Amino acid sequence: DVNLKMPRNNQLLHFAFREDKQWKLQQIQDARNHVNQAIYLLMNRDVNYQFKTGLEVLKLMDAVMLQLSRARNRLTTPATLTLPEIASSGLTKMFTPTLPPDILVNFYINLNKLCLTIYQLHVLQPSTTKNFKPAGGSVLHNPGAMFEFGSQRYEVSHVHKVECVVPWLNDALVFFTVSLQLCQQLKDKISVFSSYWNYRPY
Repeated sequence: DVNLKMPRNNQLLHFAFREDKQWKLQQIQDARNHVNQAIYLLMNRDVNYQFKTGLEVLKLMDAVMLQLSRARNRLTTPATLTLPEIASSGLTKMFTPTLPPDILVNFYINLNKLCLTIYQLHVLQPSTTKNFKPAGGSVLHNPGAMFEFGSQRYEVSHVHKVECVVPWLNDALVFFTVSLQLCQQLKDKISVFSSYWNYRPY
């Protein structure tokens, strides 16, 4: 549930996630897809398969580590979005009652925190004397940011941000770090043995 007090008229807005729809956070989905790809790379062999060379193992570890790094990065680095991208996202349709047209909402993950940002908008009249300069992509837009959406121009008047710690996200980040360290240790050992076996005394 989200309760928001509007400073203009002291109105209290209340909205919550709809129970008839499921919304999934893209960062979590992307991280999961990268983990699945890493698992596929490791399991995509016959049970009795034997690696022929150290280089073969090193290439596999590089590919696995790339996927694990991408998964971790999706949780540590929120995506930069433009205000029109936020306005057109499926998240806007996930609330009941429906969000008013002058409210934008965005969720994102930053390390072990789930962050909620609410933007209150002000409609820019065609006769306004302000120079319209649309804002680019950002994790968090500041008051004064302008954008155009649905043939209407808006300016961000207020920004509200709240965040809460999600314990299992912290665990996930620790597991990613440990997994990458284990992969690197295996690579280091393989490299040592490969150089030993490749050594040919004259």
